[in-house]
Amino acid sequence: MRRTPMIVTGVILAVLGATGLLWQKIGYTQRETLVDVGSINITADTQRSWAVPPILGGIAMAGGIALIVIGARKS
Repeated sequence: MRRTPMIVTGVILAVLGATGLLWQKIGYTQRETLVDVGSINITADTQRSWAVPPILGGIAMAGGIALIVIGARKS
């Protein structure tokens, strides 16, 4: 049985975990409707950010490395 999907998933998790540790805030734009009267719509764009906890990035990275090691041993 091939373990290639396990290794690929491990690499993706490790990269996402490392990225989460490097960039601890993810920014996004949220569009809000301020006024909605008949055919007139007034909207505003608001900049928001989501703080990524470092422990989440560390867990993802450790899990990815574990998947890579397990997948490499089994193949």
